Amino acid sequence: MKKIILIVLALLFIQISVPAETNNLTFLYINGSNNNDKKMKDWYIRGVKKLHPVMKKKFERNHTIKKWTKDNKLVINEKPQIFFWGYDSKTDLDFVKDRLNISKAISSTLAYEIRSLLTQFMHDAIWVQKPHNMLPILDDLNEEVKIQAQNGQKVILFGYSAGTFINYQYMLYKFPYIDTELLFESLNADEDIIEFAKANPQKKTCLSALSHEKGNIGVISNTGHLVLNQNKDLLKENYLKLDEYTEQYCSPEGQVVGVVSFASPMPLFYSDMADDNYEFNFYSKYMIKHVLESGIYVLTVNFREDPLGFPTSRNLTIEQIEEMADVKIENPEGVIYDNSGVWSKRSAFIAHTSYWSARGTFANGVVKSFVNGTKFQYDKKYQDKVLKRKNKKSEVL
Repeated sequence: MKKIILIVLALLFIQISVPAETNNLTFLYINGSNNNDKKMKDWYIRGVKKLHPVMKKKFERNHTIKKWTKDNKLVINEKPQIFFWGYDSKTDLDFVKDRLNISKAISSTLAYEIRSLLTQFMHDAIWVQKPHNMLPILDDLNEEVKIQAQNGQKVILFGYSAGTFINYQYMLYKFPYIDTELLFESLNADEDIIEFAKANPQKKTCLSALSHEKGNIGVISNTGHLVLNQNKDLLKENYLKLDEYTEQYCSPEGQVVGVVSFASPMPLFYSDMADDNYEFNFYSKYMIKHVLESGIYVLTVNFREDPLGFPTSRNLTIEQIEEMADVKIENPEGVIYDNSGVWSKRSAFIAHTSYWSARGTFANGVVKSFVNGTKFQYDKKYQDKVLKRKNKKSEVL
């Protein structure tokens, strides 16, 4: 009898000791503009809940993406995680709507309707672009990423419409790509500050850790560069705590493995990215270097019929990126790829809000972007074929 009891206990112990299969990847969906009341929030959540099972299935069944996980095993969280910032803009929007109602009595009907339409579609996109509105949202999003990290989950961010702005700023402010010694040299810091940094090396950090009021290494200027704290003693004191601030304010290293932007009006609102005098471009190039060296996938996927779906850039080879950004990329594994030609078979009037109804087409477009983006960056034969086809098209034009 004792022997039987021991066998039963041993079997129970084995069952308890073998861990159940756990999810290892979470899709975190970020809403767009015009989602600042309950009706629109519900619309967005319903759309995500319809899209997510389709996206999950397409990812888990794709052979190339399973290889991308390195252990050839991909288990995606059944439940979509939704990061909703829409209510944050409601107070400001109510103010605009109040002024809009005043204008109704003094404007022509056509002028009022156009004004109302612009308010509906543009207000939140303009609102979230402003740094004092954006930065608290990035902090909240980073807390969500940290929660997933604590649960053993890596994350892919899916930013819709104005949510693509949050994607971009999250990478710029939260990814730990900044070498402080290199930064201080580029800012022409005093020699003793540079020597102090060399003597007390800190791990790579992010803009949020450097510019947060608690870290107080510096502040971001209107031109997009960091202005160092002029109190040298305080600067040195805070610098020695930088690893602590990096842990607190930056994205956990290796946790965000993908950033997917869709229905993206990014170039319309961030055209200053093309301005050589805009100093944020200094950070952008090192952020891009970090993305490619860390194996992160940064994809833009738009329906071709979507009037607000702007291509982020031409697809560039690693060599072209190095030349344009004037930066050396070591052992790249990541992908930056734009696929703005997905045919949704929807009219231009509804295409921007059709990523949920055309979810199969959209999910295929995202998976195809992972696959073709990888081939374009790392399969020389495929890359040459694509570039040759593009060159032929440009000759016709």
